[in-house]
Amino acid sequence: MEKNLRQQNTSIIKIALFGPESTGKTTLAKQLASYYNTEWVPEFARDYLQAKWNENQQICTEEDMMPIAYGQVALENEKLTSANKFLFCDTNLLVTKVFSKMYYGFCNPALNEAALEHEYDLFFLTDIDVPWEKDDIRDSPDKRETVFSVFKQTLIDTNKPFITISGDEKTRLDKATAIIDNLLIAKKMGFSSDEFVQIYEHGIPFENVIKQLEFFKFGISKSNLISPATIGHGILNFSADEFKQKAIYFDEQKSKLKLKKFVPASGAASRMFKFLSTFLNDFDLQKETINAYINRKKDTELPIFIVAMEKFPFFKTIDKKLREVYPDFETLDRDAKNYYFIKILLASEYFDFANKPKAVLPFHQYPTHIANPIEEHLHECAHYASANQISNLHFTVSEAHQNLFESAINSVKTKVEEESNVEINIGFSYQSKSTDSIAVDGNNGLVKDKNNLLFFRPGGHGALIQNLNALAADVIFIKNIDNVIQNHIDKISLYKKALAGILIEYQQQIFEYLEIIEKHQINEVKIAEIVLFLQQNLNIEMTSDFNKFTSENKIDKIKELLDRPIRVCGMVKNEGEPGGGPFWVQNEKGIVSLQIVESSQVDLTNKKQQAILADATHFNPVDLVCGIKNYKGEKFDLTQFVDHNSGFIVEKSMDGKLVKSYELPGLWNGAMANWLTIFVSVPLLTFNPVKTVNDLLKPAHQPQ
Repeated sequence: MEKNLRQQNTSIIKIALFGPESTGKTTLAKQLASYYNTEWVPEFARDYLQAKWNENQQICTEEDMMPIAYGQVALENEKLTSANKFLFCDTNLLVTKVFSKMYYGFCNPALNEAALEHEYDLFFLTDIDVPWEKDDIRDSPDKRETVFSVFKQTLIDTNKPFITISGDEKTRLDKATAIIDNLLIAKKMGFSSDEFVQIYEHGIPFENVIKQLEFFKFGISKSNLISPATIGHGILNFSADEFKQKAIYFDEQKSKLKLKKFVPASGAASRMFKFLSTFLNDFDLQKETINAYINRKKDTELPIFIVAMEKFPFFKTIDKKLREVYPDFETLDRDAKNYYFIKILLASEYFDFANKPKAVLPFHQYPTHIANPIEEHLHECAHYASANQISNLHFTVSEAHQNLFESAINSVKTKVEEESNVEINIGFSYQSKSTDSIAVDGNNGLVKDKNNLLFFRPGGHGALIQNLNALAADVIFIKNIDNVIQNHIDKISLYKKALAGILIEYQQQIFEYLEIIEKHQINEVKIAEIVLFLQQNLNIEMTSDFNKFTSENKIDKIKELLDRPIRVCGMVKNEGEPGGGPFWVQNEKGIVSLQIVESSQVDLTNKKQQAILADATHFNPVDLVCGIKNYKGEKFDLTQFVDHNSGFIVEKSMDGKLVKSYELPGLWNGAMANWLTIFVSVPLLTFNPVKTVNDLLKPAHQPQ
């Protein structure tokens, strides 16, 4: 046997099975070789040591390590010559190195060097969740966890790309083949094994990464606007009495329903204080006056903030802290006082408002206390999202901020429950990391952080369709965390209840039609009635060839159109707020439907599209009521109704460099693109967002 520890160069993808004794390495290596019609490399030490035992009942010694190493390398190189695309190695020199150190406290320098130099495209670390199988050359079944930890730490310390494989034989094989198939694609695309493993460990399906890269390279198709949705043309309009009747109907029905309120609240308030952060970064108190800064930057927000400072609900708290931190505060000039006020407001060692979630910030000044959005949402929940004295409220939060949420909730929950006589059950969820996007530079090259690891960015609020999909309720109210009001909660509740009443009315009719179809109690007359309902009530146009269908095909088609989740969306008059609006949109198949469209989804270089966008009469205030169950009471899989070809490419600055990432179709945009959609005009009173801190100065957020 040639005493050679060098690996042969190859383009074959080599997978090393790595782990303690009796963890299924041989079984998986054989299975993978059979699956991919290729070779696998047996463990040389097994036959070598078995022969030694059979000959004189001698066990392995330190002197056996190098012969085993030479034999293993020779066997691997031999199998490599007949391998087909892949080679699966039951063991490798890194295993031999680990056992040498574990059993003898020493590893031959030549073995150590070769073990570190040998390269494999991927290591599968085999878990200890399979039964121990005893034989003549195995020992220490009681030390499996310790030995496994040593093997895992070795891979980490030597920077080897590895993925842990657990489960029974079938589970392991299914998992391993899925990983290998994606690894092959990744290699062809130029990804390194380390990059592939980082993506895998982050939980992002590799097919999503492929799609993201295609979007970066080719762009995302813009929405094809046909016309704005307007009152009488896609937007329903009700009188005050009609809204009251819809709300009463909801109150009559709600005892039979499980209600839930869903509040996206995971983001920090950085944009709310952006103009103040910019001021702190760009202003030098020693070199210019605040007025000079305002003129230089043409800043329209800062003077409003300063002039109305005492009207903010947090003014007294900040002012008190200022006088503690700066004992000579009263002697300072006005510019210095204003500067230090803003500095303490945002400083991480003090209030750090820009880095906290909006949910916990002081929004409203009451005679007895200051309320944050969490408290206001609890009050709203009790008012309109409760049935049988029970209400359910769900926040999407960031993991880092959950403690802040829980503390804020615990401080007010009992008080709200006692005042309303409603028990409020509160749940949380995080935006899944599996929905994140890789980041690329201006040339679509992968962006890495200072540790040379891939940089990932959150996939935007469209990712929350997964959080919504995990909820169980008959009616779900959706409202943004910052869209709360200090006054007129009864009026707000009226319109939310009315939207829910409209939802239930539509849903009952849809369910009735679907039950008729299921019971085969349908004829041509009924088909015509349902088609009219689809066209007039759900704004769904039938394809031009529908009338040529057989009765059976017509029934299949109308069932497909009806059997979907449904949303009723409040729309307010457009008064120039940034954000999306209701439009008639044509997709790539020529089908026209009602959609909520953001301006970033529109081709603004196209004058016709730009004109349609400018003609919009209404704005989307994110005021939704949703039905996510079918006529049998079963939950829809909401991910099946997403337009996966939509979304946004966003550009950010990272260390002074352009970084692009992909954001998923917005929760109420592409994520709900294939839902049944009803738009309803609601009063502007229902829309009171706090996009910047100065919005807290508006009447809806000020004491009366």
